[in-house]
Amino acid sequence: MYCQFFHSLETKTDGESLPLHEVIENLSFTESGLIPVITQDVESKAVLMMAWMNKEALELSIETGRVTYWSRSRQALWTKGETSGHTQELVSMFFDCDGDSVLCLVNQTGAACHTHRPDCFYLEVDRAEKQVHIVGKGL
Repeated sequence: MYCQFFHSLETKTDGESLPLHEVIENLSFTESGLIPVITQDVESKAVLMMAWMNKEALELSIETGRVTYWSRSRQALWTKGETSGHTQELVSMFFDCDGDSVLCLVNQTGAACHTHRPDCFYLEVDRAEKQVHIVGKGL
């Protein structure tokens, strides 16, 4: 979805600043009030997971420094690690050029995936063999 606000940022120069609340108000949340979030390890740059945030989860993550998501299956907020102890400390957050996705760089403690794997992307497509391989340490 085209957003005039984010289009206007294309001509801004490095170092200029905007009020956070103004940017959040112009993010492109879905009809369900969600925005996709990619979470990446700040040190290794490994992509750990993809999840969803609503506005409240986004604001809580910024406020507390603990990454909070919206669980579509439970229809509730969840702070990563609240039950597993495998936490994500927010180091930095970025919005993409269209304002329709979020990138969180985190310090990950423990496994990022609920399967106890280091990340959620352990199903690798083998195009030549038309197979999917399980990769990475798991259960």
